Amino acid sequence: MPFEEFERAGARYAVQFTYALPDDAWYVELSEAVPAPAAWADIPNAKTHLPGPAFVTAVVPDEDPTREPTIHVHGDGKERAIPYEVLRWYMEKVSEEVERCRAGLIENSEGEM
Repeated sequence: MPFEEFERAGARYAVQFTYALPDDAWYVELSEAVPAPAAWADIPNAKTHLPGPAFVTAVVPDEDPTREPTIHVHGDGKERAIPYEVLRWYMEKVSEEVERCRAGLIENSEGEM
């Protein structure tokens, strides 16, 4: 599954894009990036980090134009501080996905006429 990384204040974050077929929606998940398995060290071009457990998920519907995107914050019983620049970067990724999905809906509806 594709993901992008962002480093800020000594911490790495990841945004991962997955499709949830039962929801007919893309999930854009924000997490801290975790080190890749040590066994990957000898693999050329292998990622050094992978997405960890998501703590924020945007659900972006791509089949039903009446459904609005939503943001879900996952709690683990403790407060989490997300740097402003990281949250801004994440929301830019969410906005790009919303625009991409809405453009697809418009193309599909025009093709049906």
